[in-house]
Amino acid sequence: MTVVVLALVAGAVVGLSLGALGGGGSVLAVPALIYLLGFSPQQATTAGLLIVVATSATALAAHARAGAVRWRLGVLFAAAGVLPAAAAGLFTHRVPAAVLTGMFAAVAAVAAVLVLRRPTRPVGAARPARAAGVGAGLGALTGFLGVGGGFLAVPALVGVLAVPMSAAVGTSLLVITANAAVAFAARIGTVAAVDWALVGPFAATALLGAWDGKRLAAKVDAVALQRVFAVVLLAVAAFMMLDALL
Repeated sequence: MTVVVLALVAGAVVGLSLGALGGGGSVLAVPALIYLLGFSPQQATTAGLLIVVATSATALAAHARAGAVRWRLGVLFAAAGVLPAAAAGLFTHRVPAAVLTGMFAAVAAVAAVLVLRRPTRPVGAARPARAAGVGAGLGALTGFLGVGGGFLAVPALVGVLAVPMSAAVGTSLLVITANAAVAFAARIGTVAAVDWALVGPFAATALLGAWDGKRLAAKVDAVALQRVFAVVLLAVAAFMMLDALL
């Protein structure tokens, strides 16, 4: 199987998970770029940002047409994260590859746990300060590891800002798109050359796979999909952690 075919297949799998679960695709994209396509961790997390921008912006447009985006709240939430995203993006190339891989493994494990948890109810009076803190943390995570962070953004919007689930996914996509775009712009000149000829097909099939993922979600039990995704993430996290340690 050629490298281009691997890029097409991996992108389709990432897109399917994004479309079926409304997020999480970038957590699979970075390991695929590293272990299937031979990218370094720094190159993979940079390319992952471009994939996040493309897929999230496309999904955002669909949610916007359905009126499921809280624009003002999303802009405020994103504003707390864009500077941390840019700063983290500039810093990543200084981190050893093994450390970056280990940190990504830890985030993948956390994502696996969170994807199975229901968002909690709003926490009360300190919501604005908590929202700013979560927004800044999400921006730093996006800039540093090249992940969208929807597995954190959606629970934060529901539990901290009392956004209904019907609008939380769309609003999180606005936040993710903004953070990833800023982080990508900050990073682009700081890492070794990325093979965009492979990233292009990967991103294209991810976009196509996202539409099939939406149809899959309508036919398969959502809880079962979440459990499968969580198991896959835990396996990826374990593999990456071993790779970082050995």
